[in-house]
Amino acid sequence: MNMQPEDLRNVFDRAFAGIHQAREAFTPQLRPREVGAIMTVSTGIARVAGLPGVGFEELVKFPGEVLGIAFNIDEDDIGVVLLGEYQHLHTGDEVERTGRVMDVAVGDGLLGRVIDPLGRPLDDNGPVAYGRTSALPGSPGTRPSLAVAQRLPIERDATPIMDRAPVTMPLQTGIKVIDALIPIGRGQRELILGDRQTGKTAIAIDTILNQRDRNMVCVYCAIGQRASAVAKVVADLGEKGAMEYTIVVVTEGNDPPGLTYIAPYVATSIAEFFMEQGRDVLIVYDDLTHHARSYRELSLLLRRPPGREAFPGDIFYIHSRLLERATHLRAELGGGSLTALPIIETEAQNIAAYIPTNLISITDGQIYLSPTLFELGVLPAVDVGKSVSRVGGKAQLAAYRAVAGTLKLDYAQFEELETFARFGARLDEHTRKIISHGQRIRACLKQPEFAPVSVPEQITVLLALLAGLLDPVPLDRMPDAEGALRAAAAAIPEEVRRRFISADKLTDEDRDAVLQVAGKALKPFQAGSQKEP
Repeated sequence: MNMQPEDLRNVFDRAFAGIHQAREAFTPQLRPREVGAIMTVSTGIARVAGLPGVGFEELVKFPGEVLGIAFNIDEDDIGVVLLGEYQHLHTGDEVERTGRVMDVAVGDGLLGRVIDPLGRPLDDNGPVAYGRTSALPGSPGTRPSLAVAQRLPIERDATPIMDRAPVTMPLQTGIKVIDALIPIGRGQRELILGDRQTGKTAIAIDTILNQRDRNMVCVYCAIGQRASAVAKVVADLGEKGAMEYTIVVVTEGNDPPGLTYIAPYVATSIAEFFMEQGRDVLIVYDDLTHHARSYRELSLLLRRPPGREAFPGDIFYIHSRLLERATHLRAELGGGSLTALPIIETEAQNIAAYIPTNLISITDGQIYLSPTLFELGVLPAVDVGKSVSRVGGKAQLAAYRAVAGTLKLDYAQFEELETFARFGARLDEHTRKIISHGQRIRACLKQPEFAPVSVPEQITVLLALLAGLLDPVPLDRMPDAEGALRAAAAAIPEEVRRRFISADKLTDEDRDAVLQVAGKALKPFQAGSQKEP
């Protein structure tokens, strides 16, 4: 299109007028920057000078987009914990304040992902797409949907006591010995401890697998683990379909100690986001031994005064403020819950060591795994005598309370008498019956990995144990007999099975119906009967 010179001149005049107007209206925004310099860099920490206004636990930024947390605010310098690869940092490099504390992006987009504590994806599924959160259908909470990529600080105050509700709902692990004898409630903190290679992680992973189709979000936090071990856990979760509702936060053994230190706090903030939407959340810390050691390493490097076993004086506080965030919210706040399963490693079965005793005193019970039972092939190797749940009994289903009431006492009597029987002492008939019954209890509590047992199947097996129906079954046929009982649970009337998972107590008619089904299933396994073809 041809334009006349006058039209072109008018266009240019208007453009120049707009530019002139914009220039006159522009007001420069002056933003002060507080910049310091690195004095020294060592393993995982740096000492910085020249940031007089920095606050405790404030994020500072180093060259190469490396972040750090101001831990020691001294008069002459600042001790900073580094949160990334620091090999390229040198003395004299610039350090800048960010004016914020460490936080993490949260949202539904994290489900099914494997991330590090800085929120960076470690899987091959591309960047994390934080979607808009969806309220839980039918939840009593009235919280609105939150915006995309909301960020929460990793250090948050624990829920006030008046905002908490009692622990009343069970968390079914699918593991018979735990659900029956050491029950866990939603909102409880249950410690899993034992020597290395006794099956601690296996119990946590089985619990996550059992939450399928239960509308539960699971967060697995691997703290300073071997890369191969983490890869195996992620592969197992993916193979069993559990990654759909699971988030994995990972730090490996070769990561800087600062990342290992913040990992559980990051995972807890992610879990709290879902809890505040009215959802039930399970978080596993695997394990807090590495977390305590990384904090000890950082504290010694920062020249903080060492205490017992060279741990700093506030080692109790770093775990108590973490685990106190696990709770059950009141219905007015959405009714969500956060159940914590911290894992700790003992040395030479010493549960009276410094870190284990700290965590036992913080948590609401412990599940102790015995290497002796593990070597005998009793898996899961839960030592019922040293394990306890201080809350779960109140949250346990009524059906379990009816059938598991005397089970723990019977098992404890059996273990005590079994010790004497090894000396070859002559035993009376009553003692032999107790030992025989206890051997059946132990056989029934055995369970392979990745094989959770449903509530009706557990109740059927436990009722049969309580009634003595399994006592005539030879020990070598116990696995087959238990399998027949679990298969027979499907024949129990639907109305009775519904009462298993409700708050209603089992009636005498319910017991008779279950025992009748169990008796038929166990007939081929009675001593002296023909073996199944």
